[in-house]
Amino acid sequence: MTKNSFIFLYLLPKLFFDMRVVPFIISTAVTAGMVLALNRPWGTVPPMGKFLSPQHGFWQNAEPVDASFNEDLKLPGLQGKASVYFDDRLVPHLFADNDHDAYFLQGYLHAKFRLFQMDLQTLAAEGRASEIAGEKAVRYDREQRRLGMRFAAENALKVIESEKNSKIAYDAYTAGVNAYISSLKESELPIEYKLLNFKPEKWTNLRTALLLKMMAKMLSSGTENDLAYTNAKSVFSREEMNILYPQVPDSLVPIVPKGTQFPAPGIIPVAPASADSLYLAKKESVPELEVSKPDKNNGSNNWVVAGTKTASGAPILCNDPHLELSLPSIWYEIQIVTPTSNAYGVSLPGSPFVIIGFNDSIAWGVTNAQRDVKDYYEIKFRDDSKKEYWFDGKWVPTILRPEEIKVKGGQTIFDTVAYTVFGPVMYDKSFSDAFSKERNLAVRWTAHDPSDEGETFYKLNRAKNYDDYENAIRTFQCPGQNFVFASKTGDIAIWQQGKFPARWDRQGLYIMPGSDSSYMWQGFIPQQENPHSRNPEQQFLMSANQRPVDSTYPYFIPGSYITPRGITIDHYLSAMHDITPEDMMRLQNNYFNTMAEDVRPVLLQNVMENKLDADEKKYLDIVRNWDLMAGPDAKGQTIYQCWLDSLEVEIWQDELSRVHPAAPYPEEETTMELLKKDPATKFADNINTPNVETLADDVTTALKKASANLKKAEDSGKLEWYKFKDPTVYHLIKDLTPFARKGLHVGGNGNIINAVTHSHGPSWRMIVQMTNVTEAYGIYPGGQSGNPGSKYYDNFVDQWTAGQYNFLFFMHEIDKASNKIKWTMSFNQP
Repeated sequence: MTKNSFIFLYLLPKLFFDMRVVPFIISTAVTAGMVLALNRPWGTVPPMGKFLSPQHGFWQNAEPVDASFNEDLKLPGLQGKASVYFDDRLVPHLFADNDHDAYFLQGYLHAKFRLFQMDLQTLAAEGRASEIAGEKAVRYDREQRRLGMRFAAENALKVIESEKNSKIAYDAYTAGVNAYISSLKESELPIEYKLLNFKPEKWTNLRTALLLKMMAKMLSSGTENDLAYTNAKSVFSREEMNILYPQVPDSLVPIVPKGTQFPAPGIIPVAPASADSLYLAKKESVPELEVSKPDKNNGSNNWVVAGTKTASGAPILCNDPHLELSLPSIWYEIQIVTPTSNAYGVSLPGSPFVIIGFNDSIAWGVTNAQRDVKDYYEIKFRDDSKKEYWFDGKWVPTILRPEEIKVKGGQTIFDTVAYTVFGPVMYDKSFSDAFSKERNLAVRWTAHDPSDEGETFYKLNRAKNYDDYENAIRTFQCPGQNFVFASKTGDIAIWQQGKFPARWDRQGLYIMPGSDSSYMWQGFIPQQENPHSRNPEQQFLMSANQRPVDSTYPYFIPGSYITPRGITIDHYLSAMHDITPEDMMRLQNNYFNTMAEDVRPVLLQNVMENKLDADEKKYLDIVRNWDLMAGPDAKGQTIYQCWLDSLEVEIWQDELSRVHPAAPYPEEETTMELLKKDPATKFADNINTPNVETLADDVTTALKKASANLKKAEDSGKLEWYKFKDPTVYHLIKDLTPFARKGLHVGGNGNIINAVTHSHGPSWRMIVQMTNVTEAYGIYPGGQSGNPGSKYYDNFVDQWTAGQYNFLFFMHEIDKASNKIKWTMSFNQP
């Protein structure tokens, strides 16, 4: 039995305590009534008879330390022979005679090792979480349905099933998942099903489409600020809005190198004659809804250096996507070999293909574009039936979509979503609050448009050169991504790829009228005009969620960009030569705080030290002498971040609170640039006091207020950065804390290269050197198995925390006898 198997011995009493289960004393003479009681659920508690059963219950999930994964299986649906070779990390190297069997077995393996994860995520994507979690998930489910998640997946499925290669891959993948589900015995169900008392559903191609749309929501929702900005402009002038929320930061280092010449725009959108009315300050109420918001740090780093900068003379490509960290991990490491491809990297359980990785010829990686591809339009219904709305001078019909939300332990909820020419009416009287009872807002989102993002990865898995790479990504629509590329021919490149609306200036910053077609999107930026670069003079390319281009780009491209990490990466790569994979490992784990480098002089120049007490002076000295590294044991990082957070409140809260809900805070770099450029800014003065405050007053007050919290942290032994932020990799169900890894000894922050926050950060680190024999390294904070009772559940976490990497065994036919292979699964037709 592994150490993880003992989790169950800890979990069981904790589960009883958390769920307020009265302890049972069960004698050998169990009555018939007790047997009946134990085999039915008690509220949120599973049927304890089944859960405790030695034959079928949680005991069966404890995996022996010497568990063998050797199997010889005959599965209906296979078209030929195939083998899966597992290395000592339980990474499968899948060899199949054809694409169908390769994706069939990928589905089978995903289900074998990650079934609950796949099931839960797609149920949530569709707005069915209430079937598992009960009433507390109803609002979330309504949001998913009103956003049109299933509608988006259905539109994608039409494209997927109309294309030969995609249909083969998706059909085979689905058949493989179902082959495993059909083989499952009750005793083999993942423990989460036993705890939550439900069973897995059959897989469908629609569920894969739902998973991909969930990724689109996670990475493209939250990049728009229409509702918040509409609220803010009721108290701020247009000039003030430009100061608070600028489009192009002064400190920007864009993805496409500065000085790049852009062609004349292929489409020139025309603003409506009444467009200026959108910017007029007027009192408006907008929804203040309890909706799920993606982490603002959903981003990533990727970069590629040309062979002219490396010790080997070959390009090196690096990628570390930043996502919510979970157990099991969002990623599943895999190699897929067929007569037409040999791809290695990470896959998404629930979907075929390798998503980030490399093959025999190229390597690729992705970061989030952070572009705004979602706008809101105010709809005027004819009456409460929502059957018609006013558009271009007449009443036009909506399409009403009834929604039935089944609730575990509760009554079924019925909702009706009206669809317009823009998309679904997400917000209305029934899904809002007191501030927007009469406001009906339809959402226009590129993820609703028919597309097949999987096609991109099918082609990338087989790409041989730059032209293949460019052809592979050109159809990728949503979420917008920065695809970085390297090849063994020496090419390096990056494209920001997605379906991006061609907007007139400032279109989409505010809610627009839904009664006038002139406010609709007038087209999309031609794909060839998306920001990109190939083999630049600087000999490297990088992206870190910053704005992709400087102000000379001819299109208006709003978004929620993150600037500092790009500055740091550019600084390091510019100075590096004779680069090795080990250099890249150190860079991916770098803790330098570029923002603090700019902000600290402002703090030190303005703090009034004579007004500080002993503790406050102590914290000031720590910041003054700090090396600007946000390492796990850095006290300076903790003090600096608390001080800056407090300063932002001192500067902005009075102004932003003039409107309710409060306007969003400017980005940290906006505050930094404003204070450096205009230390006497009017925003330093608190409009709610009779005195005139200066920046020095704000900086000093901010340190004093921060020090009160810092003293509490210090007294509890939590002044070190990692103790303060408590880095944690949670189980997908956060309440299952015994299945989490808490208190990890790792530093970083969202605007630092090693972007670890409390539960968010680098979800997969990959480094690929494109030498004749590919040299690749990778790590993610989890393990290959989704079973908490397996030693392969979290066995990578400690390595990831320490900044270590696994060498990636890129297997070929001649390696089938390698001693690196520990187990083999053989597959054939019955």
